[in-house]
Amino acid sequence: MLRKTILKKFSHDIGIDLGTSSTLVYVKGKGITISEPSVVAINTRNDQIVAVGSDAKSMLGKSPKHISIIRPLVSGVVSDFEVTEKMLKYFIDKVHQESFSLLPRPRMVIGIPLEVTEVERKAVVDAAISAGASEVFLIEEPMAAAIGARLPVQESVASLIVDMGGGTTNIAVISMLGAVTWKSIRLAGDEFNRNIISYIREQFNLLIGETTAEEVKISIGSALPTGEKMDMIVRGRDLLSGLPKELVVNDLQVREALMRSVRLIIDNLKTVIENTPPELTADIYERGVALSGGGALLKGLDQLIAQETQIPVHVVDDPLTSVVRGTGILIEDDTLLKNVIVNETQPSI
Repeated sequence: MLRKTILKKFSHDIGIDLGTSSTLVYVKGKGITISEPSVVAINTRNDQIVAVGSDAKSMLGKSPKHISIIRPLVSGVVSDFEVTEKMLKYFIDKVHQESFSLLPRPRMVIGIPLEVTEVERKAVVDAAISAGASEVFLIEEPMAAAIGARLPVQESVASLIVDMGGGTTNIAVISMLGAVTWKSIRLAGDEFNRNIISYIREQFNLLIGETTAEEVKISIGSALPTGEKMDMIVRGRDLLSGLPKELVVNDLQVREALMRSVRLIIDNLKTVIENTPPELTADIYERGVALSGGGALLKGLDQLIAQETQIPVHVVDDPLTSVVRGTGILIEDDTLLKNVIVNETQPSI
């Protein structure tokens, strides 16, 4: 017990947005110190980590057969336990590399999607404990995002937040530190990338990679016309000849590729609003919808949702970091943390 107490004393408590696309880490007293893609490169010959984060992502589609590039999280939940554990240990060690702790045992607050199963929750906790955490607290991502966006989640008014990550979109009406109505769909930024890949393959017989699709989405993707014509050169493999080829795609084509997924998210948002009690619906109409997560940065998405729902919509400040900022606030406030955690704390042995 004394040994564990000493180890905790020299450890930094951390909050983690453990996302499908990227992982962000908040360190108590320091702020956000890590923002890396949730990608790990492993040498299958000796089972050693070759790279984590940006370095591993840069190897996608370029590595030899014995280097396996793995995304250990799918739709925000653990799909590869061992790789998730190694990735978390890498981030814990990186946080503590300038401290005196040889064996850090931090407390961790981790954001998870809504509607995950008990088995999926346990997988996150077990991976974090195995990676070196002394205690693990799970917080639902829309609650963390709402706290990070400084919405009045403790008051008896409705805060409607749409948190669009890489693998999941979480929609929740929050009041008095709880979700009143909610919906979680396993469709978000990564699905947008797949939409673009499929569209270009079907329309132009050109196969492009995930990284290229993401660049197209960020550069010229939009939910509504922006008033200016945008285009971009993309390069890939011609499916007819098998040879390299490039072509120009424009914003209209990308918008067409994305629209089915965007409409599905809006339809689910409408369902959540329809199932919300009338008094809270009145609050939503007055206060509007808050968009967070990387998907919120899609150009014109806020305007399209406002048109479709007739409700004001705004993108929160720095939407990419809203969840991890929420975990950071909770790490600093034990009373608030106790009121919103969704798991029993599990100290390590």
